[in-house]
Order: sequence, then structure tokens, then C-alpha cells
Amino acid sequence: MDDARVIAALRTGDEAAFAELVDRLHPSLVRVARLYVSSQAVAEEVAQETWLGVLNGLDRFEERSSLKTWIFRILANIAKTRGTREGRTVPFSSVAGEEEGHAVDPDRFIPPEAERAPRHWAIPPCVWSTEPDERLLAGEVRELIFRTIETLPPNQRAAIVLRDVEGWSSEDVRNELGVGDTNQRVLLHRARSRVRQALEDYFRDEDS
Repeated sequence: MDDARVIAALRTGDEAAFAELVDRLHPSLVRVARLYVSSQAVAEEVAQETWLGVLNGLDRFEERSSLKTWIFRILANIAKTRGTREGRTVPFSSVAGEEEGHAVDPDRFIPPEAERAPRHWAIPPCVWSTEPDERLLAGEVRELIFRTIETLPPNQRAAIVLRDVEGWSSEDVRNELGVGDTNQRVLLHRARSRVRQALEDYFRDEDS
């Protein structure tokens, strides 16, 4: 259903419509909340509190944004408050420009002083299209991806979760993190490179 029909159903107390909305968005709410708070249990609490906020604020929702955007704004406000209370929240913009090492191991490039193809790939990235779909979609690989994301610096983790896992637009991610377009692209590149490296290591070990 489109937003207008969902909102109309929710305002009439349609429990089935609300349950369907919760089923669709709750896992994403928990993942985004986890960016701001210290544990999965607290992220679940934040998500539950968000749903209460949705029910309590529905009559005041002016529909100037999408329903999903409005719900995630409620979540972000609650999660940031909880994170601040825990002493966990650090403004993403304050660390977005920090040097956090190379996104890709420099040894994978031809040295700049080389006569032929300086700074080109010496060891190019793997081509994932050659991997069978069942390997890329296997539960073990998905777990590896999320474990790797958990190890990233907070700003990189937020960028890749919001952009690649949750599918937010670049503009929404920039606004949420308080960073410019260039910083967002750098954060996302570094995060994706770390995940790619973890996958390359995994498949190399599997095939050896």
C-alpha cells in the first residue's frame, strides 16, 4: 500500500496495517539504532519506543515527508538521546575527516616511481560476478559482512549501513551524518573497501 492508504488505515486503528508496517521496518530500525547505542538490547528498546512514538504522533504527522522518513526521524531522535545518556554518541561530522589509514593496502598498487603503469593495480580486486550466487548469498558470507561492518570506525559503519544496508539516498545520509558530499563518498569508499577485503580473504581461504 502507498503511504496515504497506510496512514489512513493506521489512523482508523487498523491493527493488521500496523503489524505489517512493524514487520517491514522493525529490523531496519534496530540496525540504525545500533549505530548510536551500546548494545543490541538497547537498540531493541529504542525501536520499541519508536513505535510508541509513531502511534502517539500519527495524528500530528503532516505528511511533508514519506512515512518511512518520518519514522526514522523519530528513531534517530530517540536513539541519539539514549546514546548521549550512555556517553556513546560522537558527532559523526567531528570524525568524518580523520585519517584512518588506507582504504586499500598500498602494496596492491604499482609504485609511483615504476616505469610502466605507475599507481595502477598490481593485484586487482576480485570480480564477484565469477562467484556463484549461492556462495555470495550464503548465511556464512552474510554474517562475515555484518561482522566486518561492526569492526569499522563509527562514521564508516554509519555510512555503509545507512547507504548500502538500509538503502538511504546520498542526501539523507549526508543530512543524518552531518557531512558533505565528498566526506560521505570517502567514508563509503573506505567502508566498502574493508568489506571487500574481508570477502576476498574469505574466498581465498575457502579456495586454497
